[in-house]
Amino acid sequence: MPGAPGGGRPLIITEDPLLLDDLLRLCAAAGAEPHVRHTVSEPGAPGPGAAEGGGEGGAGRGARVGWDSAPLVLVGDDAARRVRGAPRRDGVLLVGRELDDPAIWQLAVEIGAAEVLRLPDAENRLVDRIADVVEGAGRPALAVGVIGGSGGAGASTLACALALRAARAGERTILIDGDPLGGGMDVLLGGEGAQGLRWPDFAGSRGRVGAGALEESLPELHALRVLSWDRGDRVVVPPAAMRSVVAAARRRGGVVVVDLPRRVDEAVAEVLAQLDLVLIVVPGELRAVAAAGRVAAGVRMVARDVRVVVRGRCPGGLDAEAVAGLLGAPLAGEVPVEVGLPGRVAEGEPPGAQGRGALARFCDGFWQRALGPVQGVPA
Repeated sequence: MPGAPGGGRPLIITEDPLLLDDLLRLCAAAGAEPHVRHTVSEPGAPGPGAAEGGGEGGAGRGARVGWDSAPLVLVGDDAARRVRGAPRRDGVLLVGRELDDPAIWQLAVEIGAAEVLRLPDAENRLVDRIADVVEGAGRPALAVGVIGGSGGAGASTLACALALRAARAGERTILIDGDPLGGGMDVLLGGEGAQGLRWPDFAGSRGRVGAGALEESLPELHALRVLSWDRGDRVVVPPAAMRSVVAAARRRGGVVVVDLPRRVDEAVAEVLAQLDLVLIVVPGELRAVAAAGRVAAGVRMVARDVRVVVRGRCPGGLDAEAVAGLLGAPLAGEVPVEVGLPGRVAEGEPPGAQGRGALARFCDGFWQRALGPVQGVPA
């Protein structure tokens, strides 16, 4: 809700002091400074739809917000009857501790509440909703994972190129290195010495990670943000931390590209569950196709959309469509082996940095198809 009149500050409507204490605590946990009222309209306060002036308003300082202008309204169960008749709007939540009364659900319908939340069970859910308002959460990022169907398939190369081409196209882009044994995406981008946080710094993360804080903390290389591994011994990040960090990256919008290891453990499964699309990179070799079948089986147990990218020419009688058919997944495309690419990478040019070559053309075409419907660009 960028630019909402409420300035990202929710409105609390309740006279219950215990519920108010809980809601103020949860707002603080989400980084929000709310306004508080006892009803929709109060003496000296504009009613619904009216513009409001400055001054103090309940908790929080500055310009006050009302029923119409607040980006989120938290209505206590004690106040539900008092707000009946207020104009219908999005972003109304009915919150309370004692919600067993069947009449409360009828009240929720009458005030147009999107959700009915019982505390303390729904505290995490409520903190997430409040934090979305603070961060101005809009459309989540298109999240794409890349995984090798066999060793040496070129998945990291493709992931790097996809991220670079998205950034060059003007997309806000975060590249996440999900493979602790892959050598480091920051190294592939020539930024192993760049200042910023790496995966071990997030190993203790629990609950919600701020999307803006995450982006600003990461090294910026070639117009994109990179979350990679350091040169230390840690090769494990708890699944909860993986889930929180990837979720934060998605909330920032734009594009998220994740380079994934071939083994699907609990932490990788947390990432796969949040991806819109997973690309399995398969070299055009019979042994690679056989290995990719096992990888694809593990990925499909969690991922919602799995597609195949064939790298290089297939042996006689086996084309790219046939490879995808053997793996039971749609074909996303073919990437011919690009002569000279390894040499350019060795000299410090990241894959996809230049617009020339088969790899860059594949990536540009992929994003045109993937992002076109979102941005209104013909695929």
